[in-house]
This record gives sequence, C-alpha cells and structure tokens, in this order.
Amino acid sequence: MQLPIYQLDAFTDRIFGGNPAAVVPLESWLPDATLQAIALENNLSETAFYVARSAETNAYDLRWFTPAVEVDLCGHATLATGALLLERLTPEAEAVRFHTRSGWLEVRRAGDGGGLAMDLPASPPQPFDDGGVCTAALGVAPLEVLRADKNLAVLADAATVRAVAPDLAKIALLERGGLIVTAPGPDVGGPEGEVPCDYVSRYFSPKAGIPEDPVTGSAHAILQPYWAAKLGRDELVARQVSPRLGKLACRLRGDRVELRGSAAFYLEGSIDVPA
Repeated sequence: MQLPIYQLDAFTDRIFGGNPAAVVPLESWLPDATLQAIALENNLSETAFYVARSAETNAYDLRWFTPAVEVDLCGHATLATGALLLERLTPEAEAVRFHTRSGWLEVRRAGDGGGLAMDLPASPPQPFDDGGVCTAALGVAPLEVLRADKNLAVLADAATVRAVAPDLAKIALLERGGLIVTAPGPDVGGPEGEVPCDYVSRYFSPKAGIPEDPVTGSAHAILQPYWAAKLGRDELVARQVSPRLGKLACRLRGDRVELRGSAAFYLEGSIDVPA
C-alpha cells in the first residue's frame, strides 16, 4: 500500500528552520501500531495523520505521533497540516478545522499579516514542588517551577536558557511530559545578535522520544498565559531558541491561545506500508 507523505518546516519561513513535521493523509484509519511504526521510521518529533470527516466541509480528524508515543496535543504538526491543506490541497478554503484529542482546533489564513493563525486551548501553569529535580537536571536553580500538562522552569535571562545543557535522564523523572525552560526577552547573544521578543524558551521531552523539540506550539499554550500575566499584555512575540530557531506571534484570547506563523514545504513523496 502506498501513502502520500509531505514534510514541512513549521513556525519558519525558510527551509531548515523551525520544526519539521511529516503529514500523512489517509482515506481511513490504519491500525495504531502501523501509525506508530511510520512515525518511528520518520524519526521526526511529530508525524501527523488525518482523515476527512465525510459529513463536514474542510473538517478532519487529526492525530499526532512522536517516534515513541501518540500525544494529546501538537501545535507545529497542526500548523504543518493546515499549511498543506490551505496552500496545496484545498487552496480555495479560508480555514480548516481538526477534531483531536484536545477538542476542535482551527488553522486559518492570517490575513494582512500573512502566514497562518492557529488556536489552541490555553493551559495556565500552576506552581508546584518538584523536589529539586529541575535544578538537578538543569544545573541551575529556576526562579520558579510550575506545571500544566508539561513542566515549566523559569530562568533569569535568555542567555541562561540558551546555555542550558540538561541531564535528560533527570528530566525523564518528571511527571506530566517534558520540561520547558523559559526567560524574558530580548534574546541577546545568539547567532542573530539581539532579537526583539518578549520571551524565549526551549523544550525537552526525552520520555516521548524527543531530546529537544525545535519549536513547540503546545508549549506556548502554557507559556503565553504565564507571560501574558507577568507582562500585562495579551499579545506577545515568542522565540524558541533551539538550534533551528522559531518565532511565534502569540495572543491570549480568554481560554484560547492564538499562534501565528508560517510553514515551508520541504518534501513530497510516497511511502510503502504493508497492507
């Protein structure tokens, strides 16, 4: 059985930046073991699979797999899937909607600003006692430790976030996903010099088979409520300072987070899968 496959770099306007995601359109769902095997073979942080919902226009069921597990929410692979549909497969549509484990998500054309806009459920983090695990994992004591469905360590500045070389085995001891590290902007001292942004982050998720995720949309569903409260503004510019880099325009809208970004097409082809 041959299946189409696409690979896009999300949250960037250039190839080899942002976060790569594979997208595999399906006519009907394959066994979960097959979906997981495809994701492992792709060896990207996420592979998205979707099936059209027959009773609705521009609506799809969407699932995401890392090389190791199926996840409840993935922002960059959702943006990549939306870009594939809106820019290649259904260019007449203004928006597409996805039914997922995290409810309905929408990707739409962003209008005058260009690119695409995506909304995710906001997930404000709450302080908790991690028993010193984050300090041991990072080699530096966070100013705050919080968690929602992911753990969050707040560091002093962007340079500290960039310099972190975490102990992934210790991060794997944390419950609820991996670890986001964040600090207020601007981003000083990276390869581009001082980059205007309101906050920076990195994300590590070794238990999901992702040592470091290049640009993590779902992390910003946690980061944006946190920094909006700290900075007193609902609209912020975020930068994920992994080696591939990613820039996101973020807006808190009640219980939703809107992320704006672009996606660059890298690969189109087919894969052979046992029937």
